[in-house]
Amino acid sequence: MLDPALAFQTAVRASLVASPSVVALVLPDNIRAGGTRPDRLPSVIFADAQTEFLGCAAGSQRLARVFLTLHVWAQEDGADVARQIGAAVYQALEFGPAGAAGIMVDEWQHPRLVWLRDPKPELSLTHGVMTLEAVVRWRV
Repeated sequence: MLDPALAFQTAVRASLVASPSVVALVLPDNIRAGGTRPDRLPSVIFADAQTEFLGCAAGSQRLARVFLTLHVWAQEDGADVARQIGAAVYQALEFGPAGAAGIMVDEWQHPRLVWLRDPKPELSLTHGVMTLEAVVRWRV
């Protein structure tokens, strides 16, 4: 594996798509990687990840700390919907992504979520930013 952040992002997306609470509010196709401003609402968009390589572990394994930012978007008249999406995403990831193929999550920080007003008020969007952090291990 060349990039543990991609495997981590795949595991996070799989956990969200597998969550009935999340997909009741956001279509699975709207849970995706891409630019931070969505073209379809509501949506959960993965921004670029950051990887801090920590070194080697026993048995030809590698360690890295991975940071991933999720952007939750909904119409502002649906601010309650946006917050429901944020809560559903938190619940789906509260104990880390399930079934992370190719990586093992050794350390998981509980997600942090901040709500922002859209800098373009004419668009009437509610925007939440959730940060994820994990130490992951994989075999070379």
